[in-house]
Amino acid sequence: MTEKTHDNLAPPSGDEGLKEVCVASATVHRGKFLTLKQDIVRLPDGKQTGREYVVHPGAVMMIPLFDDGTVLMERQFRYPVGEVMLEFPAGKLDPEEGALRCGERELEEETGYSAARWDYLTRIHPVISYSTEFIDVFLARDLSAGHAKLDEGEFLETFIVPAGQVLDWVRQGRITDVKTIIGAFWLEKVISGVWQPGEQPVPR
Repeated sequence: MTEKTHDNLAPPSGDEGLKEVCVASATVHRGKFLTLKQDIVRLPDGKQTGREYVVHPGAVMMIPLFDDGTVLMERQFRYPVGEVMLEFPAGKLDPEEGALRCGERELEEETGYSAARWDYLTRIHPVISYSTEFIDVFLARDLSAGHAKLDEGEFLETFIVPAGQVLDWVRQGRITDVKTIIGAFWLEKVISGVWQPGEQPVPR
């Protein structure tokens, strides 16, 4: 039996055979920060179908890492799933706000901490099937404690845990929040030296 080799593992180039084109769009609901859209699109074969999706302003997640290898996390009740979730701090972008400024603001508001060193890690799209949401992920270091400034009606608890424990909780199913799971794997790679932060430019 001849063993197959793969000389080029990159995805095929050229997207034209896959793209869908919007031919009509309607706003079904416009909420405080989420908008529900219902579009009609033309498929690559020329046929038409419907698409429903949520327009989201985008968000930033911070991984606050202390010098001793511990990280700052949050416990927060998430109404749609009806559970208290274990998460890294995160928050949505305000209008005309850059990702780094959002991270600085949200970290201080939610936890009281500020960071002197920020390294951009990556951008993720957590729900590509029905939302425009993206989350920019930062590693925040050289942390200084302060006082949290939670929004009206916002309730959460912060706690400090060894970085390795976060991965254990992912493996055990105690952490199911997708952004935190991705952040935990990034954190492992950065701490081990396999991946270097700051290799991508910070989105504007």
